[in-house]
Amino acid sequence: MLEIAPAGPIDDDIRPGEKAVGLPAGFDAGLYFVGRIRTPWTERRSCPRRGDAQDGPICTLEIDPRWAEALVGLEDCPRLQVLYWMNRSRRDLVLQSPRHDGATHGTFALRSPVRPNPIASSVVSLVGVEGLSVRVRGLDCLDGTPLLDLKVQHA
Repeated sequence: MLEIAPAGPIDDDIRPGEKAVGLPAGFDAGLYFVGRIRTPWTERRSCPRRGDAQDGPICTLEIDPRWAEALVGLEDCPRLQVLYWMNRSRRDLVLQSPRHDGATHGTFALRSPVRPNPIASSVVSLVGVEGLSVRVRGLDCLDGTPLLDLKVQHA
């Protein structure tokens, strides 16, 4: 069984113009983490805002052994959509002021990791599959990020 770091914000600061709301008391759905993502980034500020599928560093998707057979045929798919859970992001901001522009935007108008449901999606280039390790280029998440799903990305 994979051990996933506990959820929680990595940055509690509220910038001018930002607004937080109370979160619902319960959840509407459940999901399974199918693995963990290994990247060179351990801090949010060092993580790229968008991954580079051509020249970015090779990252590894470590798949939980129970999902091993789900990898059959994946080696023939040059591009993948990777869905992951940004487990260290705030979930309560409805207005955000990104550092790069200082303007205030609604959360749904941004690609920020701060979201009610911190689900991220990146289209990546497949480098190779070895056992339970899927090597890709093009991710933009922190090391240890929980993996939700992989899907073939058609051109």
